Amino acid sequence: MTYEKSCGGIVYRKFHGNTEILLIKHIKSGYWSFPKGHIENGETEEETARREIKEETDIDVYIDAGFREVATYSPKKDTMKNVVYFVARARNYDYKPQPQEIADIKWVEIGQAQNILAYDNDKLIASKAKSFIALMK
Repeated sequence: MTYEKSCGGIVYRKFHGNTEILLIKHIKSGYWSFPKGHIENGETEEETARREIKEETDIDVYIDAGFREVATYSPKKDTMKNVVYFVARARNYDYKPQPQEIADIKWVEIGQAQNILAYDNDKLIASKAKSFIALMK
């Protein structure tokens, strides 16, 4: 069995009184999800999440390590993958998709994410992030 680990974030912004999160559409799968990627040597989970969000979307973020959720799944035979997600507040709102990996990016109202996200793990994490963000001032 092979084990993989990635980190990413539920990137959010407050926009016209609403909370919006950033979703990305992967070129390979065609599914909407959150920005994430593999840990590089010597990186912390938070550093990986920050770097991957920047690489995939060109958005800088503040990571809130008070929210840490792990999704576990098997992306292929004999492989288990853990993805660690943090809530991340966007420092800038203009995005630019990484051409090699990302087909599209969009901001969506956090309550609407359930209708767009493909995977149950992502839907659950979006719901938990919504509750977490609502408690923040």
